[in-house]
Amino acid sequence: MSENKASKRKPDPQKMAVLRSLPVEIKQSLTGEEVNCFLYEENCPESLWEKLKDYVQVDNEK
Repeated sequence: MSENKASKRKPDPQKMAVLRSLPVEIKQSLTGEEVNCFLYEENCPESLWEKLKDYVQVDNEK
């Protein structure tokens, strides 16, 4: 995804609050791709959920 397209979208405020509340060492371990996926509800890599497993609850029901 191009940077221009991503910058025009607004991130989910609740997800932004979650990211801000994470411990510094967790935030530093996240890649830009993982952060964008989390904020913009894209298909996120498994590595992201592994890093966040102690901090967020994933709802797998659809």
